[in-house]
Amino acid sequence: MKTKQFPWRSQLCIMHYALSILMLSALSMSVTSCFREDNSVVKPLKTKSIVILYENDVHCGIDGYTKLRGLRDAIVQSDTSYVAMVSSGDFLQGALAGAISHGQYVVDIMKNMGYDAITLGNHEFDYGVPRMMELLPQIKAPVVSTNFFEYGSVTPMFPGYVIKRYGDKRIAFVGTTTPETMRSEGYSFFDNNGNQLYDLRTDHVYQLVQAAVDQARQEGANYVVVLSHLGEAANDTGIDSHGLVAATRGIDAVLDGHTHAVIPCDWVNNLDGKPVPVSQTGTQFANYGKLWVAKDGSFHTSLIADADNPYANARITFTTDSVKALMEQVTSRQIASVTFDLLVKDANSVWFVRKEEAPMGDLVADAFRHVMTADIGLINGGGLRNDILTGTINFGHVISVQPFDNHMALIAATGTQIMAMLQKCTEKCPELDGSFPQVSGMKYTIHTVTHAVTDVEVLNRETGNYEPLDLEKEYTIGTTDYYGTGGFYRTLQDCRLLENSTQLSRDALADYLENALNGVVPDIYQQSQGRITIVN
Repeated sequence: MKTKQFPWRSQLCIMHYALSILMLSALSMSVTSCFREDNSVVKPLKTKSIVILYENDVHCGIDGYTKLRGLRDAIVQSDTSYVAMVSSGDFLQGALAGAISHGQYVVDIMKNMGYDAITLGNHEFDYGVPRMMELLPQIKAPVVSTNFFEYGSVTPMFPGYVIKRYGDKRIAFVGTTTPETMRSEGYSFFDNNGNQLYDLRTDHVYQLVQAAVDQARQEGANYVVVLSHLGEAANDTGIDSHGLVAATRGIDAVLDGHTHAVIPCDWVNNLDGKPVPVSQTGTQFANYGKLWVAKDGSFHTSLIADADNPYANARITFTTDSVKALMEQVTSRQIASVTFDLLVKDANSVWFVRKEEAPMGDLVADAFRHVMTADIGLINGGGLRNDILTGTINFGHVISVQPFDNHMALIAATGTQIMAMLQKCTEKCPELDGSFPQVSGMKYTIHTVTHAVTDVEVLNRETGNYEPLDLEKEYTIGTTDYYGTGGFYRTLQDCRLLENSTQLSRDALADYLENALNGVVPDIYQQSQGRITIVN
């Protein structure tokens, strides 16, 4: 397992940041919480409905936390409902606040939120399990996970559920995480020799959730809400939120995550034919989820768009501003300028970089090919996390695009291995897939009906011409070390490693922008360059 290094410039600012956080004690708060732990007394026991606010896949979109907590405060102060607040995972990584602090800055905000329960997303594992286990207790909220085990153990690392009391009702929050994590974040589940360290019990996910639901009911839970990080998209594990509902009974609602879908409410029949609501908010607080449990026990889910949420919380705003000030000190160095937007998502927040060629993909793949002096540059679409908008590009923008602590690598792959990779990583097209290959020095065509890949060509660096892929020939590929720890469905893990660089991928991109492009992003990146053709 590779060792993660804490960013050196962040270390210089920790003392300043700690002092800023201490200043929070000067803020007076008058909001009174109306939820209690299961064994405490709630007085008086009013007959009120219950509102559960939820989020998923925040991915370090830290500005939304104050609005979520502010919304909760407003409902509490109205005294019309008991209020809970939960997270369905993927909060530690995905943008600047997580990348430069290995999740600490995000946790510093979340620990002031007052969550009733949280579950694990796949990106909670990005910094390794030891770091995750160091961060999660700081949030001061119950972590629930039915399927995260130390390998070989029969006892899960966290409780499968927690029961909370709201008035005279008790709600069990059950947690579960996509077993896809064992591939996508494989470096957290296996050591460098391939020995398994942890397990997400791929073959037993639904059964483990059912067991937790049954036990919670036996302990007196009136309702059961699943905090799911399974998603709705088809995947190699065959595990998804809709399948979970269909295979179980006793669940009242599923608050989902992982696939960044915007789902106000999907009704899915459970094993008994009872319709169960499944909801998901999108990503980075595009929406705020609201689950309403009416006095008659019926469940209703809806989404509140970010623009329609006017609320804020002073304490959370202060913490967020402190984090931003620290990040500004670390990331303000100007790298380049650009006269157009470089996007990874479209206007509907669809990650098109995961299903087709994108100018951002062209740019980053070019950077990888250049810094590693390779025949081919390769980056998976899921590794490109944020847009760069028109104007000045600073180091913070670069980190936001490439927030993961992946090092550059140079590998040698045969044409046969490259073809197998392309075939596997594009077989879901035009559906979204984080392994979708954005390339440099190569062209290829995807046929979405037959799922075939044809017309693969590689640029001859000596002649400057593209030539058909030779299945017997070895080509050099500049990519990240993620190729061997989960990336590209591990199709390249058996390739020869020629160089394992100490340079992080974000530093490679910064170097390309600042030096190779002389600080100006050229107009050729305004549109995709015809490297990937899709035939429907």
